[in-house]
Amino acid sequence: MRRFAALALAATPLLVPVARANAQVQTHDVVILGGWLFTSTDTVRVHNPGILIRAGKFQRVGGDLSEVRAGADTIRLTADETITPGLFDLHAHYAMQLFGNGRVDETRAYPSLFLANGVTSTWPAGEMNADSMRALRIRIDRGLEPGPRLLNSGPYFGAARPGWPRDITVDSIYAEVDHWAELGVRGFKAKGIRPYQLEALIDRAHVHGLTVTGHLDSGFRGTVNPRDAILMGIDRIEHFMGGDAYPADKSAYASLENFTDATFRSSAYQRTFQLYIQHHVYYDATLSAYGYYGKRDPQVFTYFADEKRYLTPYMRQLVDSRPPRAPLEQFEKIYWVKRKEIKAFYDAGGANLITLGTDHPSWGEWLTPFSVHRELLSFVLSGIPPYAALRFATINAAHAMGLGDRLGSIETGKWADAVIVRGNPLADITAMRFPQFVIKAGVVYDPRKLENAVAGTIGPAAPADTVFWLGGTHGVFR
Repeated sequence: MRRFAALALAATPLLVPVARANAQVQTHDVVILGGWLFTSTDTVRVHNPGILIRAGKFQRVGGDLSEVRAGADTIRLTADETITPGLFDLHAHYAMQLFGNGRVDETRAYPSLFLANGVTSTWPAGEMNADSMRALRIRIDRGLEPGPRLLNSGPYFGAARPGWPRDITVDSIYAEVDHWAELGVRGFKAKGIRPYQLEALIDRAHVHGLTVTGHLDSGFRGTVNPRDAILMGIDRIEHFMGGDAYPADKSAYASLENFTDATFRSSAYQRTFQLYIQHHVYYDATLSAYGYYGKRDPQVFTYFADEKRYLTPYMRQLVDSRPPRAPLEQFEKIYWVKRKEIKAFYDAGGANLITLGTDHPSWGEWLTPFSVHRELLSFVLSGIPPYAALRFATINAAHAMGLGDRLGSIETGKWADAVIVRGNPLADITAMRFPQFVIKAGVVYDPRKLENAVAGTIGPAAPADTVFWLGGTHGVFR
């Protein structure tokens, strides 16, 4: 038997407080036999040598499984099934913008939907209400409800945060970093930040052993070019690689939209590639993020699931009644340019420094937890081998967050996060879209049950309920 009773219980979300003893933790050994295994440490999949999961970690991957305890649950894979590490979205916005005038973090349905899509770890890349996101992380960690490993980012550092003081002092930034580090934040995101502020953020975050990433620009109008941030010691960069190809007399957007194949072969861009490699700085390209606002490449932007069924009936009616969004020509150009850029960086030796981030603060038409699959496909259509795209979404992301020794691959001793899919994702990356099972910390979930439990819950149920969803000032400056 491949299905077993323990799975059905584990996959049922616990949406009310329960005693600690009843939290979602692994209570039996889990053994996975048969099928195929992609560990993310190699470029191929192999016949599954047998996996033993105990106490939330991979106790054994191959070798002697005779130490399996009585009462173990066994999953027997068919010859057409593959197990991979759990996916890691490093730009996983829980924020939604359903009414166009403010973002709100969605904390009811998104945790289950991320998990159902095989995303077992998320980093929100700037939270609109850092306190509510911290509370969500605590509920997930306590087993009170299902969800991915939520590595809090805290509020934005920079003008992207409502109420951010333009002339904030270094000491105040230090105090901010100390505060959020003490509350369990795992890394920080800068956006709309001035150079001295970014330098202070990086310096103080590293005191706490935390990483910093940035949505930066070109140096235009007092912004920070990623080149300069790398020399400050930043750990990761979002969206724009920066460097001399981005002159400070215009925005990064204005430069990027006009780049050609020759741009990426230029000495200026090659120097930038090597700067990342020499300083071991990770790059989160967020390819598909621009496609949502452009003409929507039909190879990528298709519905492989009924995403709108998770909206309340009232919200779905509103979304369906809205006129189609007019494409942003600049973002349409950038979408295609970035696909060339990521392949050029990959070819230049950056394969181990590319991570997967979706960066889609949804307005209701497409939901963020499903976006990981569009980002994976965008990588592959850019010329990236599927195995490498999976490494971006697993082991690279784990290393980028300083968790490479615990997450990101299926190896003995690592935390047991995994996805079981039908088919071979190394031949067809879209096989990742339909997990048969998702495993997080050794607990096995049924994706269909996770999805069904939150159908019809996103957004207001009636006009009187819209106040919360209108957004406003969140994450008040401390």
